[in-house]
Amino acid sequence: MKLFGSPGSPYVRKVLVAQYEKNIACEFILDRPSDPQTRVPQYNPLGKVPVVLLDDGQSLYDSSVIVEYFDGLGSGARLIPDSFVERIKVRQGEALGDGIVDATVALTHDSRYTKDTDPHSTWYQKQLLKINRGLAELESLVKKNSFCYYNQFSLADICAGMALAYLDRAYPVLNWRHQYPGLHTYSNLLFLRPSFIKAYPKET
Repeated sequence: MKLFGSPGSPYVRKVLVAQYEKNIACEFILDRPSDPQTRVPQYNPLGKVPVVLLDDGQSLYDSSVIVEYFDGLGSGARLIPDSFVERIKVRQGEALGDGIVDATVALTHDSRYTKDTDPHSTWYQKQLLKINRGLAELESLVKKNSFCYYNQFSLADICAGMALAYLDRAYPVLNWRHQYPGLHTYSNLLFLRPSFIKAYPKET
């Protein structure tokens, strides 16, 4: 089994954390879709990472599908609960973390291809509002428990950590630790997990 992706992609990091949490043996293949020699479109028609190539030649994409596959295949505690109610909650937490990342990507990457790079523009402020509303919701979740839901580490926490780590790297001017002290405390514990340490090496 092979995982194709770029370490700079937050969604690749999301999959890596899940891989390490579930003790999955999967070879990492560095492949950036922007590279003219990329193999990614062979396995994902959308040309996006992450994508997993299974031993039988089948491929899996996107990050949500890959994480669910790893969760069912690997060992250790479930990242996505079996209970219907709990599963929906955790999936909602996944959507929250993914949405914060998407808005951050829009500000730091997609804005290069628009005329709305002015931080005071309506478009820019809308993306920033999405991020801050998302962070405020995360803050309210982790104030109640050690983790996002049910006081148990789950996919929701992987996505929350992914979002916070991506903000650190791509949009440090936000200084979310100052604005959201509960998330600061939560992240300090989350980033000590071996899976996060491996997926987010300090040198990157």
